[in-house]
Amino acid sequence: MWMIPKRIKQQTGRFSRVDGIPYELPINSRSSPALMAAFTIDAHEAAALLPGNEVHPLRLWGNKGVLLVTVIDYRDTDIGPYIEFSVAIACTHGPRPAPPVLPLLFQKHYGLGQYVVDLPVSTEISVKGGKGIWGMPKHQANLDFRISDQTVSSQYDKDGKLGVRIEIDRPGKAWLPLRASGANYCQFRGMLMKSFIYFRGKFAFRLGRKASARLTLGDHPRVEPLKKLGIASKPFFVGFLPSSSGELDDHFECWFLSYPQLPAGQPEGLESVADLGLSQEWLAPPAAGSRQPTLPPVAATAGSLEQASEEEGPQGAEPRRPDSVSDGAGLGAHS
Repeated sequence: MWMIPKRIKQQTGRFSRVDGIPYELPINSRSSPALMAAFTIDAHEAAALLPGNEVHPLRLWGNKGVLLVTVIDYRDTDIGPYIEFSVAIACTHGPRPAPPVLPLLFQKHYGLGQYVVDLPVSTEISVKGGKGIWGMPKHQANLDFRISDQTVSSQYDKDGKLGVRIEIDRPGKAWLPLRASGANYCQFRGMLMKSFIYFRGKFAFRLGRKASARLTLGDHPRVEPLKKLGIASKPFFVGFLPSSSGELDDHFECWFLSYPQLPAGQPEGLESVADLGLSQEWLAPPAAGSRQPTLPPVAATAGSLEQASEEEGPQGAEPRRPDSVSDGAGLGAHS
């Protein structure tokens, strides 16, 4: 469903400063390429990664859930450019698990969304805002986003180790005008946080056997839980937006997470972001798992952005970074 709330439109042109971060409303992004891939997973195993008792894995059929990998190369935002690498489990929200498939048709009734398991980003300011305000599990990591004639790929490293690498085969020309919205569920401060996004752009996609991608899980401890999900070796959906725009709603919802017994230990809280600064500096590009280094900025960005401009016309972004490059490097085996 696509419907930007009236309040967002009414706040347009106003300004806010939250936790020291300046925003011009609405909180939006422009000229941002994005890739998406969806894989089936074991829904029972996925349920073990979801907190509390009100978030449940979406089931397609039987015990099949959905893992969603979405990477957005945010090129123009109030807090500067950064890459966001989302690994999430499609989910519903309510007192009990939803029946298969129906949440796709009745999204609001079943609270359809995605529970974000991991969300590395390029910059410190993105961590401070995304986690401190909306409760997203952001952390700074080494990231890139590469576009070639045949593929679109992204990788994130952490502490010198490979986190996750995704590469999709380009699903043809972006022709479908897409307007969509989504809900993100996250846990922070012992609460379930729900935020809302709205995005649009021309979309290319492939479904079923025509969808092609390679997902590689590395050896960093953050991704170990993903290896228990029984992720399918092939996706059932891939998508690519050469240029997208969107809004993140400053309104969000939250609920206490509850358990049969009092949880041991203290959940991650505001202490994890209170001392963060507003730096927009990036870490070095990822290099683990034989990832080839990027090209110099001018030579690299010109080709990839020229290609995006060909598909999206005036929405193409301005050259800016060395990591949006033509990438001939292949991916390792799915793990």
